[in-house]
Amino acid sequence: MKLIVALVCCLSASAQVSVYKEFTLIDGLGGNPLPHAAMVVNAAGRIDWVGPVAQLKAPQGVQVTDLSGKFVMPGIINLHGHVSITSGFIQNPRKFFTRAGVEANLRLYAQYGVTSVASLGTDQAPLVYQIRDEQRNGRPVYTRIFTAGKGFTGPAGYPAVVPGMENTINEVSTPAQAVAAVDELATHHPDLVKIWVDDHLGQDAKIPISISSAIIQAAHKHGLKVVAHVFYLEDAKQLAAAGINGFVHSVRDKPVDDELIRLMKQHGTWQVAATLEREASMFIYGSPPPFLNDPFFMRAVSSEILATLKSVEYQKKLVSDPDFAKYPQFLQTAKRNLKREADAGIRYGFGTDSGTPGRFPGYAEHWEAQLMVEAGLTPLQVITAATKSAAEFLGAKDLGTIEKGKWADFLILSANPVADIRNTRSIDSVFIAGNRFK
Repeated sequence: MKLIVALVCCLSASAQVSVYKEFTLIDGLGGNPLPHAAMVVNAAGRIDWVGPVAQLKAPQGVQVTDLSGKFVMPGIINLHGHVSITSGFIQNPRKFFTRAGVEANLRLYAQYGVTSVASLGTDQAPLVYQIRDEQRNGRPVYTRIFTAGKGFTGPAGYPAVVPGMENTINEVSTPAQAVAAVDELATHHPDLVKIWVDDHLGQDAKIPISISSAIIQAAHKHGLKVVAHVFYLEDAKQLAAAGINGFVHSVRDKPVDDELIRLMKQHGTWQVAATLEREASMFIYGSPPPFLNDPFFMRAVSSEILATLKSVEYQKKLVSDPDFAKYPQFLQTAKRNLKREADAGIRYGFGTDSGTPGRFPGYAEHWEAQLMVEAGLTPLQVITAATKSAAEFLGAKDLGTIEKGKWADFLILSANPVADIRNTRSIDSVFIAGNRFK
């Protein structure tokens, strides 16, 4: 993607202890913000101490940065992205998943305060594992990548039939074939396993539950969590009963019911990502939304993409989709289902499906947070979902909160996101492993 801004990592070159004071701390744990807070970050990029400024004991000779009037929160963790599979409105992982493309994409996420992303099912091996392992064996300089490697669908299933996606997904036709493919995938030690369970509104073949169940069982034998792209309520029920670990889209055809809630609780199934932004992106560009002129959005796209989004031709193409009129209702159903699940005590995380055409990395995550609040969650609930809860689902024990011993992945904001979730956009600085990115 050709960007209108230079994606240059502006790291602090010197490895040293850093001390920050007089900010309001939103630590990701879900409690009330702590005013007049302070934090010590060691030379290795981890948090040595955090607490009230009155208790700060700054190491001798270390410069202390005063952040009066600022707000500090953990970096955002996106549990559903697709890294470097598009150029403009064309998707083709085999072509675009290059080292340069991945690094540019991860730097774009970092600009927007998204410090970790789980890329779900479209990554190319061995490159994704090489980049991931380089990050984990050192000190990341841009957004951390987690990967599901090569995802699963049925023969001629969605999204393997989408132009540009041919031969990029495991298309398995029997349980035995599925188990063999999971066993091979497990040799790479992916962070998650992804299944697409959708017929794309009746247009494509859908993987049967017998094969999905085989994938789930095989992955669990390797200690791997399995997540599913879902659309239909009945599919969600079958998958939950089969032991799926989480859904990375909302149920959108019907309201979730007591049976699904019961099954999710019984099997510990998470609503990993609601992807409300994904639903909004399906129709919002049918007429030019105001945010096309928002500098915060414009940083995420090239001038060519922006011109296309504003063009009458593109808008007419979107509106001509025979299912276009259904998309706003899918969004409303997804919102209500997220709120129902949250109120029922279902665990939930945060994710957007960003990286695919029309879902722009970085901006998408802030839009998702806004939509989750519109669905009825509080800003603090959303922040917790995008930090502590997201890290917990990934099993990333040293990410997600601002606590002693964790990696210093954090944002400095100029306005309070607990008062207004849109204030996550007031980014002053982004830090990854203690280094200043922006």
